[in-house]
Amino acid sequence: MADERLCWLPATELAALMRRKKVSPVEVMDAILDRIERINPKLNAFVTLTDEAARREAKAAERALTRRRTVLGPLHGVPFSVKDLVVTKGVRTTFGTPLYRDNVPTEDAPMVERMKRAGAILLGKTNTPTFGWLGATHNLVFGPTRNPWDLERTPGGSSGGASAAAAAGLGPLHIGTDGGGSIRIPASFTGIFGLKASYGRIPAYPPSGAWSLSHIGPMTRTVADAALMLNACAGPDERDQYSLPAARVDYVKALRGVVKGLRVAYSDDLGWADAVDPEVGAACAKAVTAFRELGCRVETVSPRWPSPRDCWEQTFCGGIATRMAPYVDRREEIEPGLYRIIEATLRNPPTRYVQAWFDRLAWWQHPRAFFETYDLLLTPTVACPPFPVGLDNPTEIAGKAVDSYAWIPFTYPLNLTGQPAASVPCGLTKDGLPIGLQIVGRRFDDAGVLCAAAAFERARPWADRRPPID
Repeated sequence: MADERLCWLPATELAALMRRKKVSPVEVMDAILDRIERINPKLNAFVTLTDEAARREAKAAERALTRRRTVLGPLHGVPFSVKDLVVTKGVRTTFGTPLYRDNVPTEDAPMVERMKRAGAILLGKTNTPTFGWLGATHNLVFGPTRNPWDLERTPGGSSGGASAAAAAGLGPLHIGTDGGGSIRIPASFTGIFGLKASYGRIPAYPPSGAWSLSHIGPMTRTVADAALMLNACAGPDERDQYSLPAARVDYVKALRGVVKGLRVAYSDDLGWADAVDPEVGAACAKAVTAFRELGCRVETVSPRWPSPRDCWEQTFCGGIATRMAPYVDRREEIEPGLYRIIEATLRNPPTRYVQAWFDRLAWWQHPRAFFETYDLLLTPTVACPPFPVGLDNPTEIAGKAVDSYAWIPFTYPLNLTGQPAASVPCGLTKDGLPIGLQIVGRRFDDAGVLCAAAAFERARPWADRRPPID
């Protein structure tokens, strides 16, 4: 019988234990695969499992530990998963659609390649809506993924398979993507840590439909595990011409930085949020007090920036619609809500998409000026708690009817700016559903966001808080 306690250990601890031969990669892999076999049928987090290959690689990793002078990567023997929007060599990648049901890529995405090079072992692929079009996770190939805190609720999206897996102890390290909140939304909904690193910090290839908005990054149960992934995966790749030069930063060491004296702004509306659930608002406001206790200079602000929603929506939907345009004659293989977006967007004149780019460049001047004063911006991650499985979006918040993107007013603007942003768990609703606090940093200051998240984690620990699934 595998030791299930191994399933809940962070990657930092697992890697250290394996190096010291206190546990073996095979023991770890057996424990996690056994738990996946038992728990995944309830969640539908994993949609393709590479269990045979994972067990073989775990045995090879174990043999490597016995050989002298073997150079071990920082993630040697540690299991990881990959969202089904991210290509994996020789492993089915469906992009969450019947249109690519049998697609088997011939190369790994840069982040996958680098995780393997660091010694990590692929567990399989996690569920996603079609091309990541949605902030919930369900599709016509695999059906819905469920939240381990409440199986009748969504784990968020579009990286909902990854978030459900992380929260349920189905592996320590998970790769997600984020074009409007798709790492941060599910991190908030399942009580884990999610980092949307600076645009280009981790190379993204092949480009997604929403390429200029889409980031790729870590989803983990601890901040240190995300920093470990960033150490392994950051840096330029010639396949992504927007990837950033390598920063001379050890992100794990950066977690020990000082936050005392930082200028921190907290906003629960940013000037355009239509409604925020009272429980969410109260939990986030309470969480902000931790930053005061840490010695930060905290101010509650309402920047009153104009809403960037239209330029984000035109850019995001324009990219997705263009990607899907060749398939409009296969309507039965496309979700009705997505089909409506495709139809409506394809009727727009091309200049509307281009105008959205100009609007985006103009809107950047608002946060640019704001971050001349403040080091960090804190907001609720999502305006509401997790909503029922099967819905594309919540229909109301705090009794107020809301439209399709009104529940994510805090996440999508940061895809327009490319700034680093993370979601940290900051409490539970009275029904036991997780709530997330978003931490936003200046352009390129990934180390600052991770440092602030780690300081909050030490002040308000969450890793021992586990969902009621077994």
